[in-house]
Amino acid sequence: MSLKKKIVLSLFVSAFIIALLSFFLYLNFLEIKKETGFLEMTDSIRSKSLQLRRHEKNYFLYAPEHAEEESKAIYQYLSELDDFLNGMKPDVMDRTASLRMLVNEYRGRFIAIETLVASLSEESRKLKTSSLPYRHVSRLIEANFLDKPLEDVRYLHEFFAFQPNHRLIQGLREIDAEIIAIRKTGENILAASKDLDKAARDKVDGFIEVSRTAILIFFPLFLIVGFSTMLFIISNVVKRLQLLTNLIERTGTGDFVPVTGPVTAWGTDEVGALISKFNDMEEQLVLREQELLRSKKLAAIGTLASGVAHELNNPLNNIYTTAQRLMKKSGDDTPPYLRKGLDDIFGQTMRVKSIVSDLLEFARGREPHYRAVELKGLINGAFQHVANTRNMSAVRFHLELVPDEIVLYADTEQLEQIFINLIVNAADAMSGEGYLSIRAEEEEHAIRITVSDSGKGMPAATLEKIFEPFFTTKDKGTGLGLAIVFNLVQKHLGSITVESAEDKGTSFTITLPKKAP
Repeated sequence: MSLKKKIVLSLFVSAFIIALLSFFLYLNFLEIKKETGFLEMTDSIRSKSLQLRRHEKNYFLYAPEHAEEESKAIYQYLSELDDFLNGMKPDVMDRTASLRMLVNEYRGRFIAIETLVASLSEESRKLKTSSLPYRHVSRLIEANFLDKPLEDVRYLHEFFAFQPNHRLIQGLREIDAEIIAIRKTGENILAASKDLDKAARDKVDGFIEVSRTAILIFFPLFLIVGFSTMLFIISNVVKRLQLLTNLIERTGTGDFVPVTGPVTAWGTDEVGALISKFNDMEEQLVLREQELLRSKKLAAIGTLASGVAHELNNPLNNIYTTAQRLMKKSGDDTPPYLRKGLDDIFGQTMRVKSIVSDLLEFARGREPHYRAVELKGLINGAFQHVANTRNMSAVRFHLELVPDEIVLYADTEQLEQIFINLIVNAADAMSGEGYLSIRAEEEEHAIRITVSDSGKGMPAATLEKIFEPFFTTKDKGTGLGLAIVFNLVQKHLGSITVESAEDKGTSFTITLPKKAP
C-alpha cells in the first residue's frame, strides 16, 4: 500500500472514530433533549398534583362556603393533568399509564363525594322541616359533612338517637370512606408524579454520564490511533530509507547485490517501489558492466586477432600458392601418399584462411555507415545468400514483419552480416533440417527482431558464454560468428539477448534504433 493510501487510511480511521463519537453524542443529545422535555412535563405534572392536593384540602376544610370555588379549581387541575398526560408522545405514554389511571380514579371519587354531599344536603333539608331541634344544629352538622363526618355521626347518635340504618348516618359513613379513599388516591398521584420526575431526572443524568464516558473513551482512542499510525508510518519510512541509504553505500563500493525491501500485509509503498527500482537499476548496472567488460575483452581480442591475422595472412598465401602449383604439376605417376599429402595441405590451408578471414572481420573496426534499409528485402537476401552456399532445402523459412514494410537506418553490409551469421548458426543448430522464423516488429523508437529456430537448444552454462570470442560447441567452428554479431549490434547502439532450452530451440532478439544517432 502506498504512503498516500496509508496516510489517508489513518486519517479515515481517526475521522471514523470522531464521527462515531459525534454520532453517538448526537443520539445522546436527542435522548437528553427528549428526556428534558419529558422532565419539564413531569415537573409540571408534579406541580399540578400539588395544587390539586391543596385545593382538595381547602375543599374539605372550608366547605360549604367555598365548596363551589374549590370544586372548580379541582376540576380545572384534573383537566390540565389530562391534557399533559394525553399530550405526551407515544413512546412515553406507557410510563404515565398508572398516573393516568390514578387521575381518572380521583375524578370518579371526587364526583362521588359531590354526589353524596348533594344527597346529604337534601336529607338535612328534609330533617330541618320535620325536626325543630335538628334545625337548630343543622348548620353545624352540614359544616362538618366534609371536614368531620364521623363527628356528625356520633353527635346524631347521642343527641338525636339516630339509628345506624338512618339515611343521614349511612351517607355520612359513605362520604367518610370516600374522603379517606380520595386522599389516598391524591397521595398516590403525588407519589407517582414524584417517581416520574425522579425517573426522568435519573435518565437525563444517565445519558449525560454515558456521553461523558464516551468522550473519555473515544477521545484518547482517537489520539492513540492517530499518533500510533503516524509513528508507524514514520518508523516504516525511516527504516526503508535507511535500507535504501545502505544499499546506495554498498553500490558505491561496487557491491551490486539486490536487497529485498520489507514486505508487509499492506503491500509495497513508494519507498518499497523505490528500492525495487534501485534493484532494477543495479541489475542494469551489472548488465552494463558485463557489456563493458565484454566490449573491452572484444577490443583487446580484436587487436590481438588483427595482428595475428595480418602476420598469418602472408605465410598462408605462400603455402596456399605453393600447394596449388604442386597439385597442378603432380601427374599420374605421383605416389598416392604424396598426392594425399598435397590435398591435406591445400584443405587445411583453406580452413586456416577462412579462420584468418573471420579474425579480420572480427577485428575490423569500421564504424557503421547509416542509410535507409528496407528490412524485408535485406533479410530475404541474407537467407538466399546462405542458401547459395549450403543446402537449406530442408529448412522451412518464415518471415513476418509488423507492419509489412519496415525501414530503419543502419549499415547495410553489417546488418546483412548479422543476419547471415544468425541464419548460419540456426542452420547448424538444426543440422540443416527444421523450422526457422524471423519476426520483426516496429515500435515507437526501435525495431525488435526475433530469430527463432527449432534446433537442439543450449543449456544455461552455454548461454552465459555464447557471445564470447572463440567459444564454440561445433567440431569445426571458430567461435567468432556470434561474437561478430554482438559486436556489430553494439556498434549500431542496439542490444541482443538469447533464450534457449535444451531440445526446445533457440531465439535471438535484437533491438535496433529506428533512426541513425
